[in-house]
Amino acid sequence: MQLDWQKNPLIPAISQDFESNEVLMLAYMNEEAYELTLTSGFAHYFSRSKQRIWKKGESSNHTQEIKDILIDCDADTIIIKVKQNGVACHTGRKSCFFTSVIQNRVVHQREVDTDAIYSVVDILYHTILERKNSTDTQKSWTKKLLNDKTLMLSKIKEEADEVCVAIESESDEQVIYESADLLYHTLVGLGYRDISPDRVKQELARRFGISGIVEKESREK
Repeated sequence: MQLDWQKNPLIPAISQDFESNEVLMLAYMNEEAYELTLTSGFAHYFSRSKQRIWKKGESSNHTQEIKDILIDCDADTIIIKVKQNGVACHTGRKSCFFTSVIQNRVVHQREVDTDAIYSVVDILYHTILERKNSTDTQKSWTKKLLNDKTLMLSKIKEEADEVCVAIESESDEQVIYESADLLYHTLVGLGYRDISPDRVKQELARRFGISGIVEKESREK
């Protein structure tokens, strides 16, 4: 059975421990990611948030070795049987499915401290997304910003202005402090739009080596 990529350019891919059959995570593959998975023997996915192909474990080295690939009866979903090296979830848990709705509690604890693996920007962004999706009624500044677009936008503008003032006339420490505030509020804005900071990194990489004037002119055409 073949996958129909014309009909389904992006298909769900469920990764499952090849020994225990525990479901580890759900991601998506396009045709290129699928072919890379087959040829390399390691799971590759297409990230909808990053808008690029990524190899599982490219940052953490928590890779997934392919043991088998199963296609469902409609040829629009696959299960990949994997040997999980390390943990599957960016939170440091074995599986991405660790919160029980019925029990209203976390049923899998962290096995790995992933804070040492990922950048502080990635950790902060994922925390913002957790706040966004949380039903917790406890007070959260991040949640308040996400629920009030006018407030969020005004804070980004305010923090940008404070960075300018600090650069103009204040100490290096204050410039750093205000820049951290601006970065945080900008990440909240990215979280509001579900835009991964990885896409900003990709844009910076695209511009690398290109004259700033040339890049600006290309956008104005």
